[in-house]
This record gives sequence, C-alpha cells and structure tokens, in this order.
Amino acid sequence: MIQLLCICRSSLSLNKLSKLHSLAPNYLIETQKASVQKLETPAIRTDSVSCGSESDKFSSVHQVFDEVPDLNVVSATTIIGRFAKQHHYEEAIYLFSRMLLLNIRPSEFTFGSVIPSSTALEDLNLGKQLHAWATKVGLQSNVFVGSAILDLYIKLSSIEEATRVFEDTHNPNVVSYTTMICGLLKRERFEDALKLFQEMPHRNVVSWNAMIGGYSQTGRNEEAVNLFIEMLREGLVPNHSTLPCAIIAAANIAALGMGKSFHACAVKFLGKLDVFVGNSLISFYAKCGSMEDSLLVFDKLTERNIVTWNAVICGYAQNGRGEEAIEFFERMRINGIRPNGVTLLGLLWACNHTGLVEKGYSYFSQAKLEDPGMLKPEHYACMVDLLSRSGRFKEAKEFLYDLPFDPGIGFWKALLGGCQIHSNVELGEFAARRILALDPEDVSSYVMLSNALSVAGKWDNVSNIRREMKEKGMTRVPGCSWIEIKSKVHVFVTGDRNHHMNDEIYAVLRSCTEQIREFEL
Repeated sequence: MIQLLCICRSSLSLNKLSKLHSLAPNYLIETQKASVQKLETPAIRTDSVSCGSESDKFSSVHQVFDEVPDLNVVSATTIIGRFAKQHHYEEAIYLFSRMLLLNIRPSEFTFGSVIPSSTALEDLNLGKQLHAWATKVGLQSNVFVGSAILDLYIKLSSIEEATRVFEDTHNPNVVSYTTMICGLLKRERFEDALKLFQEMPHRNVVSWNAMIGGYSQTGRNEEAVNLFIEMLREGLVPNHSTLPCAIIAAANIAALGMGKSFHACAVKFLGKLDVFVGNSLISFYAKCGSMEDSLLVFDKLTERNIVTWNAVICGYAQNGRGEEAIEFFERMRINGIRPNGVTLLGLLWACNHTGLVEKGYSYFSQAKLEDPGMLKPEHYACMVDLLSRSGRFKEAKEFLYDLPFDPGIGFWKALLGGCQIHSNVELGEFAARRILALDPEDVSSYVMLSNALSVAGKWDNVSNIRREMKEKGMTRVPGCSWIEIKSKVHVFVTGDRNHHMNDEIYAVLRSCTEQIREFEL
C-alpha cells in the first residue's frame, strides 16, 4: 500500500491537483445523492492552493474524503468513480490509496473505476499493483473486476497474461469475451478469436462488430463480409458501427452487388445515414468504379466532413479522373472546407494517374509554403512517383537528395517503378540495390528490375537476377484476382486448382485460347 501511495504522489502533477478545489464540491454533492446522506458541502478556499509544498496539494486532495461524514466504501467509490469519469485518473488513483489508508475495504465497483484509470494512464506497473490488491481481497475473479484487468493487459501487456486473466474470471460476460476477442484480433490470432467467438454463450451486436471490424481492418475482407451476412441471418440488427466495416470490406474485394445490398440494409435498419456510413458508401462505390453512385451518396448526405470530401477526391484519383478530382477540390475550397494531408495526397495521386506533373508540383509547392506541417513522407514519395512515372528522372533524383529525411524503401520503389515504365535500366539497378540494402528479402524489387531488364532486351542480366532469386530461395507472391457472380465472390490465385468448378473454368479458358489463335492466323 505504501508503494502504491508513493507512486500516486510522484505521478500527480501540481496543476492537476489545483483543479481539485473547483471539482470537489460537485463530487461531494454527488456522494450525498448516492449515499442518501444529508451533507453540507463546505466552501474550499482556492487561495490556499496557490502556494505551499506538494504535500499541501495532496492534503487538498484527500480533503475531499475528510469532508464526508461516515465515509464508507459506497461513498468513497462514488467519489473515485466521479473523478475517473471526468478523466482525472491520477486523482482517482490517489484517492484509492487514501481509501486503503483509512482501512476501507474496496469493492468490485471500486476496482472497476481505478483499474481503467491505470489503463488510461498507460501505467502497467500501477495496474499490476491494483491487480495484486484485487487478488488480496479475493475479487480478482469477479467478472466486473476481471473485465477491467483483462482490458489492462490487452492494451498494455501480452496476450498470454490477458488469457490467464480471462481463464481466471468466473462466468465471463459478453464484455469479457469481446475484450478478449479484440485482443486476439489485434495480434492477428484469427483462429483463436473465431473459436472464442463461437464459444460465447451470448453474442450481441458489439461482439459481432468486434469480429467484423477486426477482420475488415486486417485485410480479411471475405471473412468480414461473410460474418456480416451470418449476423443478419441470426436476426441481429446492425448499427452505425457495423455497417461501415462491412461496406469497406465489400469495397476492398470490389463486390459491387453485395455492397449495394449492404447499402439497402443501411437504409432499412438505420433510416437516415450518418456521416460515417455515408463516407464508407462513397469510398465503396468509388473503389468499384462507380463514381456516379458515389456522387449520389455525397449529394444526399445532410452532414459532411473533410473525410467525405476526401473520399470523392481520392475516388476520382483512383479511377484516373484527375481533372474532375481537381475540380471537386476547388468546389471544396469554395465551400470553406480546409484541406488536410489526405486531401493533398489525393490531389497528387490524381495528378500522378493522369500525368498532370506541373499541377501536382504546384499543389505540393503551395502546401510546402503555406502549411509545411501538412507534408509527410507519403507526400514526398508521391512526388517522386509523379516525376519518375513521367520520365523526369533528373528532377526525381534531385528531389530524393533534397529530402529533409532519409528516404525509405517506398521512395526507391517509386523511382524503380518509373524506371520500369521507361526502361531506364541503369537508374533502375541503382534504385533496386538501394531497396535491397534496406530489405534484402524484398522480392518485388527483383521482379520489377527483372521486368525492366526484359523490356530493354538484357536477357543475360535477367538470367542473373532470376538465378540470384533462386539461390536466396525467393518466390514471387502469386497473382490474385476475383469476380462477383450472383452476390458470391470467387477468388483465383495463380496456379491454384482448388475451385469447385475448376474443370469447367479451364475448359472455357482452352476454348478462348483456341479462338484467339484462330483469329491471329
């Protein structure tokens, strides 16, 4: 207890403690309501805090407790909880230590307030001490306390410690299960997360959201889409958090038909679409190549933010409609929306895809002059890509050497990509070697350099590259494509013959090949 108190004393800042005098009366009133006690709230002199030692400051903190007649676990927990809810976590921890000094035994609700406070402070050592105290009073297996400890270890420690806490919790509830599932998904332990999810005695929309969002955010889009469909089949109603994850997952696999049905679900279950669902729909239609539908969603939204405008600009960019992206950006400025880094990246991307080098240069230079803090490494990388794709290698090299930081792999890959397009073998080899110096196992650089040498007709060099790859045991990541038929997505990987209609597919492919040969003859 002394160690806990010392940590609290050393971690609390003086300016935070000085705020307690304005907060204390309110907390005392709340305690009065909770304890059903008549309590006269004394006026606390703020001038007494303006000077004095740090110990005086701590005296003012525990004065909150001292002013409560017949302080017990209920009233003490109420005060601590109020501090925690107002994000005064350090003060809540200190008052908990004061509570222990007064020999008031904490309840599960007390730990439910102070353990999340240590999590919010990102203080694992303090959290472990609180865990030890919960164990000492026999509350560590209480589901309310266990869920708080579990959240602490998920966010600040290892999944192994979190697993032990979960297994030690008696009758874990939906919160405990969902917290554990989120931790497993965060560490990409998908099979363990799915197994735990299937074992849950009760699943609500929050637990479904955790699974769908976890899969969607880690690139497992098909699984996320299938989970959303399964959720609907089980009769659960999705909310404003479910649909954006499901829609973005459908966008990432370009499942237009499926995404449209998700759009219909959003209208059916939510009625008026909020800005988050609207933004995900704008991005979805853009990724599927339907900018007209994307604009329809944009026009129907009553609430828009910078993300909404950026979604349209980036949508135009990825569909190669650079001029329209620029026009939409000008419309955005007329509406008084201040651009951010994503806006600039979308504009550079748009200029890149349509060869508008000078326009891209002007946007970059303007941002550098007016708001240099907006520029991040990805903006510089996009400029290198823009210059090298247009064959302006001298300017691209100068841009690289003038960077305010050391260029990473992405910069050299951008240069190598341009060299591949324009068959600049010499510079391409230089860029490839720089990439391999940073990451000797980067397969894509070997492949890009090999392609550039092939175009230039340097077959001996190509053989050397492929031999080097073989000696290092490197293999190309197989190509992947997919197609949506009747709202079902079929995925195909190079050399994969596991599709259930494999024979029919190859029969059609042979027929097409034969027809092409006949046409060429």
